[in-house]
Parts: sequence; structure tokens; C-alpha cells
Amino acid sequence: MPKGPESSSLPAAMAPANQAFFRPAESGPDSASLPNCYGFSVLAKVKSGREEAVRAYGRTIEEEVDQNPCLPEPLRLHYLRWILFQTASGLHFLFQGIFDIGAGAYPQDALTLFVRTGFAAIFANLEGWPDDWQTNPVAVIEFFRDHHCPSFLEYGEYPHMSEEEVMTALGAPATKQQ
Repeated sequence: MPKGPESSSLPAAMAPANQAFFRPAESGPDSASLPNCYGFSVLAKVKSGREEAVRAYGRTIEEEVDQNPCLPEPLRLHYLRWILFQTASGLHFLFQGIFDIGAGAYPQDALTLFVRTGFAAIFANLEGWPDDWQTNPVAVIEFFRDHHCPSFLEYGEYPHMSEEEVMTALGAPATKQQ
């Protein structure tokens, strides 16, 4: 069965080789050939005593998106999931996101979004997040590179399609501000 963007009308699954998906010259995972286009997962330990701050940040984003559904638009987000879980070494945070843009662009877009909205980045509650994140995108990219967990299987019902293409095909009303 053909793989890649030319076969986007068929569901697809791919078990990529065990690799980090980061090329040293780039800032994000090299995942454009995967069914979900651009996605990555970040796993990091939550700083001691910061669980409620992490949960409160999730509620803040929920409220902000309720008030302005276009708020996360710069991220070209398909899907986002945040998970908190305990291990023997403490509380951990798992970020999973699927985007229409390459992860190389994501760190700068995320910083722009967080600064523009006045949010304090969720990642500020995680061990290893740079204190100077607002002015040091290189350190942010390094954090994402160091904490990225590559997938070993991806499935896409609409592989290689952008969020806009899926919404258009479904006949859904546009949510983007004109």
C-alpha cells in the first residue's frame, strides 16, 4: 500500500524505526512522513509541589479557549492531550500534540502564543524547563529535544491531511477568525 501524502484518502499505520526523530540541525521531530504528520510527545517530571499549578493551567486554557476558540490557532493544532501520572520517582507530565506545522516551528509559535495570551507556560512547572524561556528559544528547543519520546506506532484515519482539509471535507463551519 502506498505511504505518504499521495495516499492521504486511506487510513494508514506506520511503525517507524526506533529513532529520536530529531536531526541535530533542526529543532523538532522529523515526522512529516508519519500518518499524523507533525506530532510529538514530551515527558518530564513535575517540580515538587506544582501539581495544582499544572491542573489550574489546564482549567485556564479551557476557559480561555471557551472565550476565544481561535486562541491556539498559531499552533495549527489537531489534537492535544496532557496527562499527569505517578511513578516511583514522583509526578510526571506527558504532553502529546499533533500539529499541521513541523515541530521546528512549534517552539517559537508556542512562545508567541504564551506571551500574547499572558499565560505562564505549563512547562514552567516541569524539571529542566529553562527559567529564561521567554527570551531563550534555543533553550526551549533543547528542552523539547531532550524530553521528546518518539512513537513506535502511529495510525491516522486521515493521514497527511491538515486540520483545515479535514474540517472542509467534513463540511464543518470554519472556526478561524476572518
